[in-house]
Amino acid sequence: METSENPVRLHQVVEYLDTWLRTTEVPDYSAAFNGLQVEGTRPIRRIAAAVDASEEAIRRAIASEADLLIVHHGMFWDGGVPVTGRRYRKLKLLIDAGVALYSSHLPLDLHPEAGNNALLANALGLELEGSFGGYKGVALGVWGRLEVSREVLAARLDDVLGQRVRLIAGGPEMLARVGVITGSGASMMDEALAIGLDALVTGEGQHHTYYDAIEKGINLYYGGHYATETFGVKAVCAQLAERFGFRWEFIDVPSGL
Repeated sequence: METSENPVRLHQVVEYLDTWLRTTEVPDYSAAFNGLQVEGTRPIRRIAAAVDASEEAIRRAIASEADLLIVHHGMFWDGGVPVTGRRYRKLKLLIDAGVALYSSHLPLDLHPEAGNNALLANALGLELEGSFGGYKGVALGVWGRLEVSREVLAARLDDVLGQRVRLIAGGPEMLARVGVITGSGASMMDEALAIGLDALVTGEGQHHTYYDAIEKGINLYYGGHYATETFGVKAVCAQLAERFGFRWEFIDVPSGL
């Protein structure tokens, strides 16, 4: 990863991201803590992206001499717990290296340009027409038209995500209206049915969703929580590279889930 010739102060990047992603406007789960999660001490020349703020991702970002790590799933999902064990190790790594950590969860999922949902939908060839999947007054998912068979969509997902997807074939064989909510979006199945979708593409869901899809009459695609959420952080880093001249890399630490 190369170095930007003109280093930028961290606050400039944070202010830009907070505005562009609408970080303080988009509601989220209480433990998401969107925005700057760990303050760094270095000017920003290099950045890295990862889906999760895992210890391995942090170590690899530091090894690559990144000054800022941007993630989708931040450090504090387990709530306000003591700074011991893995929490201590992660914070110590970042603080000792002076590397900043910025996280964006739902603001990134639903962003119209850099969002996981919009980017996956575009990669699948959907002609987007609307949104669905309400959460605290905002729509999380997108839907559009795609006239293919359910098997063709499964094969397309395999190619886009780089792994085999799980198709629960509860809906019509030929598709016309398809919704996308990356990550864990199976809970929005009823909303997808209410607006007449033939298929819902997401990452994962609970065991009972198999029977829900079969009995309610919708095609449900599980592409993997991790695999469906690699798009957004890459797009954010690409945007920052264009605006500030940073070099960046994606740190791939797949969970297989």
